[in-house]
Amino acid sequence: MIIPFTELGEDTLNNLIEHFVLQEGTEYGDQDVPLSQKVIQVKQQLKCGEAVIVYSELHESVNIVPAAQFHHKP
Repeated sequence: MIIPFTELGEDTLNNLIEHFVLQEGTEYGDQDVPLSQKVIQVKQQLKCGEAVIVYSELHESVNIVPAAQFHHKP
């Protein structure tokens, strides 16, 4: 289920994004990008629809995924 980012409080949204960018596999290579900049970039992706927040009832978890990955093709 997609959770609109606009329905989350600012602190909750920031905490979710920070958790997401700190996960293994979301590094930016050799660049040293500050956490605050990463949060801004993910927020922009949510705002323009490139990324979505997804809740999994099965796993009882929330994650941020690329919108194209979430939408299943028929």
